[in-house]
Amino acid sequence: MSSPIPQAQVPPAPSDPPVLLNPPILLGWREFAALPRLGIAAMRAKIDTGARSSALHVDAQWRFVEAGAPWVGFRLSRGVVGASVVEATAPVFDEREVTDSGGHRTRRVFIRTVLSLAGSEREIDINLADRRGMRFPMLLGRTAVAHAFTVDPSRSFLHGRVRRRAPRA
Repeated sequence: MSSPIPQAQVPPAPSDPPVLLNPPILLGWREFAALPRLGIAAMRAKIDTGARSSALHVDAQWRFVEAGAPWVGFRLSRGVVGASVVEATAPVFDEREVTDSGGHRTRRVFIRTVLSLAGSEREIDINLADRRGMRFPMLLGRTAVAHAFTVDPSRSFLHGRVRRRAPRA
């Protein structure tokens, strides 16, 4: 019996989607995620493969110019009662129209930052939005989870929960 002939490994063309080298990480429909460059250690996030882009709730945002390039400053609360307010700045990566789940179109600022989720880190694009009425201050759309994660919509917090501290006596 002869052994099979090894196949040449051809790198994918730039237009081809990235090839998964490892099995994807399984996520529930909601998880805790971090945005370490923004000083956010843990925030409840809804994993929404029906949404193309990701969104981060901000209470306020302002634009400024740094070294001739557009930047955005913003303030947010992490959606946890008693949590401190986070203030951060980032270069503006893009600005484009986004259609929300109600069909309303708004122009939003996008930043590019590192997402830390389920022991994995990757750069993602995320838009800054007013998600005040939503249950999750962060929404991770399919472009943020593509080629690295799969989602089981029947499960939640597969990678642990952030425990709330007991009230001080």
